[in-house]
Amino acid sequence: MFKRTIFLTAFALSCTFSLPGYAQDVSADTVVATVNGTDITIGHMIVLRDFLPEQYRNLPDDTLFDGILDQVIQQAVLAQTITTPSAAFHIQMENERRTLLASAAMGKIIKDAVTEETLLAAYNTRFADAEPSHEYNASHILVETQEEAAALALELADGADFAALAKEHSTGPSGPGGGSLGWFSAGMMVQPFEEAVVTMDVGQVSEPVQTQFGWHLIKLDDSRLLEQPGIDDVRDELSQELQQKAVEGAITALTASADIVRPDLSAIDRSVLRDTKLVGE
Repeated sequence: MFKRTIFLTAFALSCTFSLPGYAQDVSADTVVATVNGTDITIGHMIVLRDFLPEQYRNLPDDTLFDGILDQVIQQAVLAQTITTPSAAFHIQMENERRTLLASAAMGKIIKDAVTEETLLAAYNTRFADAEPSHEYNASHILVETQEEAAALALELADGADFAALAKEHSTGPSGPGGGSLGWFSAGMMVQPFEEAVVTMDVGQVSEPVQTQFGWHLIKLDDSRLLEQPGIDDVRDELSQELQQKAVEGAITALTASADIVRPDLSAIDRSVLRDTKLVGE
């Protein structure tokens, strides 16, 4: 979204403007002030409010109304001092008009893309036929050589405490915590480590397992079946995916069908974007 200049100091001032008989019917065309013959309307204020940061939109209505009105009046008196806008100004207006129209088009695409029906379809596609998955809670002792791992395995077989050995010998970051890795699911660990874990029983300690990090002794502390999330648990995630897919699809289709002419730009120095003098002062 393009950047707008906002006089936020208006919200820090005490505002005294009031409207008589405000209980009457109000429309977007209702005039709230006239500055040197130019009307300011409720519509102007409503649209300006939509571009304010959230912390200002959440101000009490009276404070927000008076602050916005002061802001628009300040903008109007400043704007009226420019009688001959520069070429850069007109180009900026074209850019802002294009940005606003594109934003409106995206808003419509997003609104049409996310419905209860499309959300349910996306949820069913991802989860309806998905096989139940497992999560694992494991600890490990990581050492540099197979010989070290084998020697520690013998100590464990003789009744040594796994966590104590991890604290003393493990070179991994989990060592000080007794080797605990916490809960993880498929795909989160390197392949040889994961292959060992999924075949183990709770409480079992593996034979030495080699990965690119060294040699591991793995203890499976617990496992559980991972329940599928409900649709409300993933509603936001699915909505974002639907929105992104819809916008990308629309842009691809519109671009493909548009008559776009790209002249040869090879002779243009890309640093030309820094030359603001080309568009005037």
